[in-house]
Amino acid sequence: MIIKEINIRKMKMRMKHPFTTSFGTFQDKDFLLLEVKDELGNTGWGESVAFHSPWYSEETLETNLHMIRDFLIPIVLGREIGHPDEVSELFAAIRKNNMAKSTLEGAIWDLYAKRNKLTLAKALGGERDKIEVGISIGIHENIANLVETVRGFVEEGYKRIKVKIKPGYDIDVIRELRKNFPDVPLMADANSAYTLDDIELLKQLDEFNLTMIEQPLASDDIIDHAKLQKQLKTPICLDESIHSLEDTRKAIELGSTQIINIKIGRVGGLTEAKKIHDYCMERQIPVWCGGMLESGIGRAHNVALTTLPNFILPGDTAGSSRYWEEDVITPEVVVEDGYITVPTAYGIGYEPNLKAMNKFTVEELHFKAE
Repeated sequence: MIIKEINIRKMKMRMKHPFTTSFGTFQDKDFLLLEVKDELGNTGWGESVAFHSPWYSEETLETNLHMIRDFLIPIVLGREIGHPDEVSELFAAIRKNNMAKSTLEGAIWDLYAKRNKLTLAKALGGERDKIEVGISIGIHENIANLVETVRGFVEEGYKRIKVKIKPGYDIDVIRELRKNFPDVPLMADANSAYTLDDIELLKQLDEFNLTMIEQPLASDDIIDHAKLQKQLKTPICLDESIHSLEDTRKAIELGSTQIINIKIGRVGGLTEAKKIHDYCMERQIPVWCGGMLESGIGRAHNVALTTLPNFILPGDTAGSSRYWEEDVITPEVVVEDGYITVPTAYGIGYEPNLKAMNKFTVEELHFKAE
């Protein structure tokens, strides 16, 4: 396939509710959508998951736009690509900037699947026709309100509850949730809010039978997590520390983690995500798919990835209505009794809702091969 045209949309969508983590609070989601077209007129879509500020990583929407426009598009525009796996090799000379790389690579994966009359799930080697879904819940000012929020999602059938924690908002919160939901799979996400000075505090989490604690220590650490894991019964899951297969290998060999959260954008695309999945599967390390508050385009990529066999823990890929009054795909992603049915249409399986996209588009950029 020859990449003949690439279009970028800068988007702004307002979430139904503010979302709070240890980083901060926001409600307006700024992001990029990217469309690629081949010489036959087939199209593929990708989404940048970078936030407008460098909270989660050093990448932002604006740095992604810069990298995609000025470095990545010139590499692939007009080029013939046989398989999406080639894209990560083409981008290898550019260091990091994984979310930018993933945006364009994801669109090419979608294009490839459509061109070859495959679902994206099948193109990746997926096996499931439906996936289990968990929910990620931000920090609440009132614990009673948090309990009622969790109760609503449990009644909707979500298979796992993840709650954000931070110093001063941790043990009492988890204790109250476990008291009210003694049998619900529960995990805590710290987003790097703690240090080794907090070992005794974090050891208190062991009494609550958590599925995992996610990224308790520094976002670039694998050494201290190994020290902490030796002190905890609760499995540590790494998120922000894992940007590649090499990071995964080192963390597992050091004993820094017992579970890996795979986020497509964080690791640089579906090709690297699949490599991490395969490596973990060989070593019996469970993986699950993390969420980045995506619109339907990015959400669809997550659904496809989660059909791979070692995604044995429910991910963060909630339904569209969890976050948006109106999504940018049709049909929207729907959760029924804690499951998402994997779409059977070619590519990501959902059609772009151009009317909705136009409503939320702030700016468009267009690039064509000569």
